[in-house]
Amino acid sequence: MAEKAVVLLSGGLDSVTCLAAAKKENFEIHALCFDYGQRHQIEIECARRSAAAIGVEKFHLIRFDLRMWGASALTSDDLDVPEFDAERKEVPVTYVPARNMIFLSFGAALAEGIGAKDIYIGVNSLDYSGYPDCRPGFIDAFRKCANLGTKAVDENWEFQIRTPLQYLKKSEIIQLGLSLGVDYSLTHSCYNPLPDGRPCGHCDSCGLRNRAFAELGMTDPALERKITL
Repeated sequence: MAEKAVVLLSGGLDSVTCLAAAKKENFEIHALCFDYGQRHQIEIECARRSAAAIGVEKFHLIRFDLRMWGASALTSDDLDVPEFDAERKEVPVTYVPARNMIFLSFGAALAEGIGAKDIYIGVNSLDYSGYPDCRPGFIDAFRKCANLGTKAVDENWEFQIRTPLQYLKKSEIIQLGLSLGVDYSLTHSCYNPLPDGRPCGHCDSCGLRNRAFAELGMTDPALERKITL
């Protein structure tokens, strides 16, 4: 029987590539997706479709509401999504406070419940928006926390937080995904999509994604996708 792994899945380019990388390792994959009150629901549908295309049958959707306190352009209609700025130094307003900490906590709970010791997350610290919860130091600290705050500490085993994309450029992530058969037309990374589901083309996420496809001499296949909800 294959060992189990939990993969955090948003439906975006990075998380879907991470899912494919985990699938290649022959784990029994449990994809974990979140409806947390984000600005749009398109990414959840893309997560479902991508999981199905990769052959992952176990898809879990957890709902909770971070709009209760907003504090991010992704969880508040009162804050505008900024345009892509490759020179920005400060943490952008699209950062959702403690989002990956919350996601990983749910991931650890699911993993402990099903007997999985491996948790995958598609964080990256090269071509990214500068979010503090994507950096290696945070991931290592959470791993230690998870191992101390679960029955792992009493049963003498450990969680592994796996980050196969941590040190890859966005174009390298795409190359990895293509080698694994990822259909990027099914993925969604945009922070502020158009009504028909196509990416806006102007936000940080679109800027990083478009630049990476251009480096590879490609056009983002998601530009022609239409998903209405």
